[in-house]
Amino acid sequence: MAEAVARRSYGKLVAFLAARTRDVAVAEDALSEAFASALADWPVNGCPLNPEAWLLTVARRKTIDVARRRRSGEIAAERLQVMAEGLDAAATDAEIPDRRLALMFVCAHPAIEAGIRAPLILQVVLGLDAKTIASAFLTSPAAMSKRLVRAKDKIRQAGIPFSVPEREELPGRLDTVLDAVYAAFTEGWTDPGGTDATRRDLTEEAMFLARLVTELLPQEPEALGLLALLLYGEARRRARRQPDGEYVPLAEQDTALWDWQMIVEAEGLLRRASALGSVGRYQLEAALQSAHVHRCRTGQANWAEVVQLYDALFALVGSPVVAINRALAIAEVHGAGAGLAAVQEVAADVRLAEYQPYWAARAELLAKTGAHGEARSAYEMAIGLERDPAVRRFLQERQSALPA
Repeated sequence: MAEAVARRSYGKLVAFLAARTRDVAVAEDALSEAFASALADWPVNGCPLNPEAWLLTVARRKTIDVARRRRSGEIAAERLQVMAEGLDAAATDAEIPDRRLALMFVCAHPAIEAGIRAPLILQVVLGLDAKTIASAFLTSPAAMSKRLVRAKDKIRQAGIPFSVPEREELPGRLDTVLDAVYAAFTEGWTDPGGTDATRRDLTEEAMFLARLVTELLPQEPEALGLLALLLYGEARRRARRQPDGEYVPLAEQDTALWDWQMIVEAEGLLRRASALGSVGRYQLEAALQSAHVHRCRTGQANWAEVVQLYDALFALVGSPVVAINRALAIAEVHGAGAGLAAVQEVAADVRLAEYQPYWAARAELLAKTGAHGEARSAYEMAIGLERDPAVRRFLQERQSALPA
């Protein structure tokens, strides 16, 4: 039960505690101890009627203790009293205020190093560990952990206000918030069957936060584009696995299993975004998903249009991940040799050395050009890097199908 509450309420409770203490690290530590207490107490005494309030009561004591130890020479007794009273009142409330959106914008503050803002949101608001975040951002867990600690110290030292910024300040921080929401969704989507509760909750959390941002900024095209992108992805979840759990690539999916209500909503959001006259990354990503949906539904090849969208996206973000997908689309239009040449343009990027889709794409294109030995080696790399057993078996089947 404590684990379920942790998955559902972690970000909400951290956001509330951090807003009261002005210290993210203290809030995280206090809540961690509260969850540890719950794991010991609840199996014996039963789950309380209001588990979030119970956790806040325990975390409140830990928070006050830490604040006294850390700031005995800096903080007045009345400030501690105000903090205690505020947390006490919250612990008795039936409904704890949801401050997650405010905390996301705190993590996106200009005072924080630009490259760590989105990872910080993923850890603080969504509870991801440094290893998982490092994988999403193609860096080492040790380096990511150090940067996260420094960022939390910066929030405390700079006295960044824990509130949603004024409307004129929002656009400057919005890109970071959207990037973090998308990274969370992507991590959750690596469990397409929805059997991993933690990842399933991540997907649901990302969808909730994306809707929250669009409600706050209904005229922001990139927020609309991101929500559309998430809906396109979630709509295909059931079709990505066979009944026995085996992986099904997009080109082979049964479109009858797609959630067409989600797709219709995504199309509407994309039209709203395009009417606002400002094109960005997430609108282009969503437009690509729309193009794939159209091709699979109608059977009409539209690869030239897909390449154009990837050209625009790559010009905008310069991401090696986009470059790989662009190369696969180029291969559909101009042949595998042209696609392989496009892959070679980013092959020197050190971040791709342990990126499975790079090796899988390279293997597929090499196989189509007849370089079967090199393709076999590339598949070997992709298989070794893949975490999902079903996708690993899919890659092994592709490798086994190569001529001897």
